[in-house]
Amino acid sequence: MTDYPTLTDQYKTEVFFDISADLFFIAGYDGYFKKVNPAVCHLLGYTEAELLAQPINAFIHPDDLERTSQARESVKKGNPLLHFENRYLTKSGDVVWLSWTSTPHQAHGLVYAIAKEVTQRKQLEEERNKLLTTIRKINHDLKKITYTASHDLRSPVNNLLSVFELLDVSKIEDPETLDLINILKLTTTSLKETLNDYVSNISHQDDLTVSVEKLSLTEVAQKVLQFIPLQSNGTKVTVDLNFDAFDTVSFNKVYLESIFINLITNAVKYTQPGVPLVITLKTQMENGVHQLVIADNGCGFDIEKVKDKIFGLHQKFHQHEDSHGIGLYLVYNHVTDMGGQIAVSSEIGKGTTFTITFK
Repeated sequence: MTDYPTLTDQYKTEVFFDISADLFFIAGYDGYFKKVNPAVCHLLGYTEAELLAQPINAFIHPDDLERTSQARESVKKGNPLLHFENRYLTKSGDVVWLSWTSTPHQAHGLVYAIAKEVTQRKQLEEERNKLLTTIRKINHDLKKITYTASHDLRSPVNNLLSVFELLDVSKIEDPETLDLINILKLTTTSLKETLNDYVSNISHQDDLTVSVEKLSLTEVAQKVLQFIPLQSNGTKVTVDLNFDAFDTVSFNKVYLESIFINLITNAVKYTQPGVPLVITLKTQMENGVHQLVIADNGCGFDIEKVKDKIFGLHQKFHQHEDSHGIGLYLVYNHVTDMGGQIAVSSEIGKGTTFTITFK
């Protein structure tokens, strides 16, 4: 058995003081350091003699002098100091952040303090705050653009509705023409409501937040279907709604309408020649989780080739003249912004299925 030397309490304290990686200080009420450990010298770049020879304020960042002096006066009155942070200047001119815990010993007129360097954390906080400021500005600018566009578009839409009001349909005898006029009127009315929703949504939401409300999937789907031309290759499109599993979701109204519009119009756009298109919209419960499924029997695509790009901006998988690669990008962001997930399965010649899992 090894015999270790017996250490005096004072020697033990000095060894602990010297080898600790934390920064140990003993300061006097006169504003000078009385003792510092090697970790302090290593961080600040001064010798212990240099640190003891000058007032403590000589090492503190000028912008932190006033509040540091206030904290020091509080400690001298017998109040311990916890988690106080300020900046120190190293001998090379660098700035380091320290987090302090200090305890006064009034009888001896001394302050015993331990500090930890938190420079990296403070730099990360500063970078995060700059990023948040940038994001808020971008969000504000986008909000302004969207508000302006939505507001300015309402004027021509209102003009269109006025034309429909002035139009004397009693003079039109062709049933197909009457149906087309009715569809145009419904579409224009729906567009006006959508623009109003956009303006209202933008006007009332806080920065970086999206309004959420209880919505009926049936009502939103039926509203959207009113102004989507359900014709493909001269054949009427069949849409089956089955929201028996659940019909109500907490979601942003504009986002939900956009999801329905983009996925349904995509299905109509990419039908198989000679195959009557059937679109199914249904809800289901999967292990207690609420899911919305939108499926079609359209032309589909090779999921293995495009699975990493399908929700990317400007990604197109069919050479359709009206394809811009934006719809699925919007759908993905609407779902994920609301805390949900979206999955897709597809096979050429058999159609496509989107499964949205709600938060």
